[in-house]
Amino acid sequence: MNSPLLATPGAVPADGLDAGVAAHYGDPVREQRAMARTAGLVDRSHRGVVRVTGPDRLSWLHSLTSQHVEALPAGQTAQALILDPNGRVEHHLTLTDDGTSAWIHVEPGTATALVEFLDSMRFMLRVEVADVTGDYAVLTVAGPDAAEAARPLAEAAAGQTEGAVGPDYLVPREQLTGLAEAAVAGGAQLAGIWAYEAFRIAAHQPRYGLDTDHKTIPHEVGWIESAVHLSKGCYRGQETVARVHNLGHPPRRLVFLHLDGSVDRLPAHGDELALDGKAVGFVGSAARHFELGPIGLGLIRRTVPVDATLEAGEVAASQEVVVPPDAGANVTIDRSAFARR
Repeated sequence: MNSPLLATPGAVPADGLDAGVAAHYGDPVREQRAMARTAGLVDRSHRGVVRVTGPDRLSWLHSLTSQHVEALPAGQTAQALILDPNGRVEHHLTLTDDGTSAWIHVEPGTATALVEFLDSMRFMLRVEVADVTGDYAVLTVAGPDAAEAARPLAEAAAGQTEGAVGPDYLVPREQLTGLAEAAVAGGAQLAGIWAYEAFRIAAHQPRYGLDTDHKTIPHEVGWIESAVHLSKGCYRGQETVARVHNLGHPPRRLVFLHLDGSVDRLPAHGDELALDGKAVGFVGSAARHFELGPIGLGLIRRTVPVDATLEAGEVAASQEVVVPPDAGANVTIDRSAFARR
């Protein structure tokens, strides 16, 4: 589903997971500056949108996800995960509730699988699940002047969530072009997904499907802090979360990468991260930041020294800790008690 904003003069299409929206509109650096200093409007209409209705919707989602959403106040944002029985991440959800419906947006191409899973878990509960990607689209506005520029979006949106870079507005897809034009008239500059990704990576925020793989558990990428409620009731995969949090350490950890700026290319998603010629992980996402230069996120073995310089697809990379090597293992054992026995 290609966005109508790709018809904007200067728009250059993105590819890969972000196909369907603009990578940039002719000047990625200027677009980032707008997001930092005034307001930037990012077309994220390739994301999937799911609506859940019915009086049991929040208690039902509470039972299925890692997050405490049973009493989620209307208009508040929550991040949540759906895990497999072994605690590995299957879906990352950003959701809000408007008092009658729960609105969820997810990574491109994942809404169908999410709806299939949710439908399989309805049983006799009073809930209805619908993939409304064809009817609603996500627009993000970031920057110090974002609230004023986004006023037309806020008035039209079915839901609003707080995202990694700025507020996300779930707007009617048929109004996408008109609302974007209104935001631009209100002071926002169109900014492509490259600009958005540079800010997301700089904020150390992982993205499902890029900075994760089929083995990822929440502790590895820092989602324990944002998308997992450690005191809520039982849900699928909870045993793994509790075991790692209380007794062990995750096998891998997310790192922020400062990439060698003298190289004229960025490492690609999936490129090997190596230490002394040996693979220790993979590159998730990479971007050129207008102030920080080339940056990225990677997932590496927990035991890699935090001060080690890595090779990211043959590009030298220093690392900055996002998830510490000692993540998890929050139980303190009083070994003196054993000594007294």
